[in-house]
Amino acid sequence: MKREIIHTDKAPKAIGTYSQAVKVENTVYLSGQIPLVPETMELVEGDIAAQIRRVFENLRAVSQAAGGDLQDIVKLNVFLTDLGNFPVVNEVMAEYFSAPYPARAAIGVAALPKAAAVEMDAVMQLADNG
Repeated sequence: MKREIIHTDKAPKAIGTYSQAVKVENTVYLSGQIPLVPETMELVEGDIAAQIRRVFENLRAVSQAAGGDLQDIVKLNVFLTDLGNFPVVNEVMAEYFSAPYPARAAIGVAALPKAAAVEMDAVMQLADNG
């Protein structure tokens, strides 16, 4: 079983002992992304919608580095420090995804790294090249 580490400068660098993503055959496991601007490694300015968009842009960058895109995501986990923001997740997600949508979970958490309000991780399935 071949394992490939995925890295791109178009997404925030790992701020701990993890990889941006790990590809095993046609499956890619994307690490959690918070709304960091890759160039500055600071949280994006703006409201929760801006933070959610930044997370999707970060996930897109890692997805593309692995040979896919957001539409290849089959499972998305959303972590929010305020579940009251979940309707905004749905609104913004509709800007980035179209049916069929990935499976998804939404989890309320007490805190996230760098005091972010949102974090997402994902599993992506790439087309079979064989």
